[in-house]
Amino acid sequence: MKTLADILYKVHIAAISGSTDVVVSGVQIDSRKVSHRSVFVAVKGVAADGHRFIDKAIELGAIAIVCEQMPAQQKEGITYVQTSDSAEAAGILAHNFYGQPSTKLQLVGVTGTNGKTTIATLLYKLFTCLGYKCGLVSTVENMINGKVIPSTHTTPDAVSLNALLKQMVDEGCEYVFMEVSSHAVHQRRIAGLEFAGGLFSNITHDHLDYHKTFDEYIKAKKGFFDGLSANAFAITNIDDKRGAVMLQNTAAKKISYSLRSMADVKGKILENSLAGLLMTINDQEVHFRLIGEFNAYNLLAVYAAAIALGEDRQDVLQCLSNVSGAEGRFDYTVSPKEKVIAIVDYAHTPDALINVLATIKKLKQGHEQVITVVGCGGDRDKTKRPVMGEVACEHSDKVIFTSDNPRTEDPLQILADMEEGLSVSARRKYVAIADRKQAIKTAISMAQPDDIVLVAGKGHEKYQEINGVKHHFDDKEVVKEMFELLGK
Repeated sequence: MKTLADILYKVHIAAISGSTDVVVSGVQIDSRKVSHRSVFVAVKGVAADGHRFIDKAIELGAIAIVCEQMPAQQKEGITYVQTSDSAEAAGILAHNFYGQPSTKLQLVGVTGTNGKTTIATLLYKLFTCLGYKCGLVSTVENMINGKVIPSTHTTPDAVSLNALLKQMVDEGCEYVFMEVSSHAVHQRRIAGLEFAGGLFSNITHDHLDYHKTFDEYIKAKKGFFDGLSANAFAITNIDDKRGAVMLQNTAAKKISYSLRSMADVKGKILENSLAGLLMTINDQEVHFRLIGEFNAYNLLAVYAAAIALGEDRQDVLQCLSNVSGAEGRFDYTVSPKEKVIAIVDYAHTPDALINVLATIKKLKQGHEQVITVVGCGGDRDKTKRPVMGEVACEHSDKVIFTSDNPRTEDPLQILADMEEGLSVSARRKYVAIADRKQAIKTAISMAQPDDIVLVAGKGHEKYQEINGVKHHFDDKEVVKEMFELLGK
């Protein structure tokens, strides 16, 4: 049994009213989840301020309240703890309550705009291949020793995250690989955690609906590395123009990887085709099943992390040469009869879309057409919509604009926003079909033998969110269905 005093270790306390020598049953930041003897942490969130729910939490059985502003009227028998940052306190309290799980395993965080999921997934697959019990915390799914745990956020809230890490410790995990989103850093969801190391992939314009400015977005990503200890490692893509900046203030051991510059881990692409990548890594030649320059960077990051964690170079390359990527990341299928190639990819930022289309261009053998199906999410950064439209038309032969996850917005308005970025010549290349299923079917029916159809934006997602409701939708299912029709 833990007391409030036990779990307040390392929390910045401004004032306390009441006893800390009380037994607690759990930590909650959602008042609806409070039960008998819970500690309720009142966090000022994006949508709501937890301070408004203090009375409700006490009614549901909270024994202690952690808050930034002490209530004017305090209830007898309840302990109140004032702190300057409730979100940070929530992370530390949860970490302590669950027995500081990050100190009992090697926790590696991966951040960046693109590549987080693939790098974390590749690390999980690599270390599983090397014989370790591992955990994965990612956008696509959470995994514990091969068992899937459903994923709702790129990085879960502090309480859920520490509960998950404890579960991983209990099940014998030695390594955990985790995506660290900019939201998670800014909202202090990773507060209190002890990382063995961190990796940076790249940074481009994204999430400006949340961070408001690109500088704030960079600052959030950089905050992760600023928080690493001297015992940790910090790995960066030195080819990204902000790669060096990310590690400026870190106390961790700095390691760089690159395809174009001098670096600790230097790669070179020898061949890039649908059969995979032939590369050298630090002058050692190796073939990988993954495709494209962006995956070459992902593989370099993974290799660098494995070496930093003390693994044998030959063992690492041998395992890596056989692993596949994450679901919905350059996930391709070839129709049996017409030999049309369909690629499903999560690319939902201009930079990610450029990377995927550049990879496709390098894979082309002759005069194959590239037909791109793309949309933009509703209730998200509107500034990237015209850019996404422009990028798709510039790097494709034909384009279909369609719905992504419109959420609460009108899909037709999103399509209109995408059209704003188009030149006169680009406007001749595209059509708008709001129904995503119809858009994918149209793209495949337009394709000639050997053409390449890219379905971008949703990747692994198995739903389409419309007006607050998630409807089942899977790009790969639609592609497969269409290919079966073509085969008849």
